[in-house]
Amino acid sequence: MFSIVLTTVKDRREANRISRALVSEKLAACVSIIPNVSSVYRWQGRVEKSREMILVIKTATKKMERLTSRIRELHSYQVPEIISLKVQGGLPQYLKWLKESLD
Repeated sequence: MFSIVLTTVKDRREANRISRALVSEKLAACVSIIPNVSSVYRWQGRVEKSREMILVIKTATKKMERLTSRIRELHSYQVPEIISLKVQGGLPQYLKWLKESLD
């Protein structure tokens, strides 16, 4: 019913812009921004390291396709990280709030 989506962004400005758009458009009930993440990854045959921020996006699983499209439209990366994890349970009152926030 619900999913947590993770994506990394280059800076605070992009984090705020994407988060506000997703919540305003009811594609996300909430986006938590985690700053100052060091990422090490392989890109175009080289090992890279960069400072990023992680967005933890709470959404309805049925909105995943539109959410993914919107992140891709708003994101500055050529291939943004978009990983979805299904929510297996949670505080009933919180899950109720998620549902109401996304309707």
